[in-house]
Amino acid sequence: MWVMVFFDLPTDTRKDRKNYARFRKDIMAYGFQMFQFSMYLRHCSSKENAEVHISRVKAILPPKGHIGIMCVTDKQFGMMEIFRGKEPVEAPATVQQLELF
Repeated sequence: MWVMVFFDLPTDTRKDRKNYARFRKDIMAYGFQMFQFSMYLRHCSSKENAEVHISRVKAILPPKGHIGIMCVTDKQFGMMEIFRGKEPVEAPATVQQLELF
């Protein structure tokens, strides 16, 4: 399962820029990687694990701006077509994680 975070945050004031930088830094610390500007994604091994990361993002939401969080399955993510200009590009590979019980 993939968790995607989309955001459009204001950067008009110094405080807004600080909130933007902190939010971006924090989601990257939680393992999210930039897919496009203001679009970050993270692979999760299960729905329960995805919910944990969604809760973490919700806990650090900035006071202003528009933030979206979406989950897609590995199959749905794999059907995505990505282009750089007119040239097709490979989608990011699914992360292989070892789980210990």
